[in-house]
Amino acid sequence: MPDLTRMRNDYTLGRLREDELAPTWVEQFDRWFADAVAAELPEPNAVVVATADADGAPDARVVLMKGYDTDGIVFGTSYASAKGAQLAVNPRAALVFPWHALQRQVRVAGRVERIGDAASDGLWDPRPRGSQLAAVASVQSTVVDSRQELEERVRLLDEQTPDGPLPRPEEWGGYRVVPERVEFWQGGADRLHDRLRFVRDTAEGGGWIIQRLAP
Repeated sequence: MPDLTRMRNDYTLGRLREDELAPTWVEQFDRWFADAVAAELPEPNAVVVATADADGAPDARVVLMKGYDTDGIVFGTSYASAKGAQLAVNPRAALVFPWHALQRQVRVAGRVERIGDAASDGLWDPRPRGSQLAAVASVQSTVVDSRQELEERVRLLDEQTPDGPLPRPEEWGGYRVVPERVEFWQGGADRLHDRLRFVRDTAEGGGWIIQRLAP
């Protein structure tokens, strides 16, 4: 087993200074997301979504971001999943975009809301039929006896439904994380990282303030 105390890389690819920061968090996210795509990172829209249940027990998983704008960051899932149940009782989440190859990460925290039927259709309809079949046949996060059971459910559903896209089930839809804090983290040499955070300033009518955080 490798010596984990010595497993480390120094971060020297870039820096992040206040005078280089975009005026808004979404413009800064545009820049960094474009860099992640241009660098051909595997699944640059992959994001860790952390939620908690009514007792405050944390949970986390990786999903794919399916949209973002000034209102927030969107992903789709089953409302009947573990994260759906957690968001129903504790509608808050934290996100992490781990762009390790660029020595960057973006962290987002805020409240969560459903995006509505029409917008959810917009996430569901482009999915390949195979993905739609899997989503309908599988009750996400529930215990199953075997993979063969899941494959059989999908096979039967495929046989029993007409060719082409499936209609979106009511229990599947989109969530939007409405940011209250958005942090841009750029790795720095000797662990002197740059961390600049946009924080919603409710006292000023919903504007944003920028804070530098110690690494």
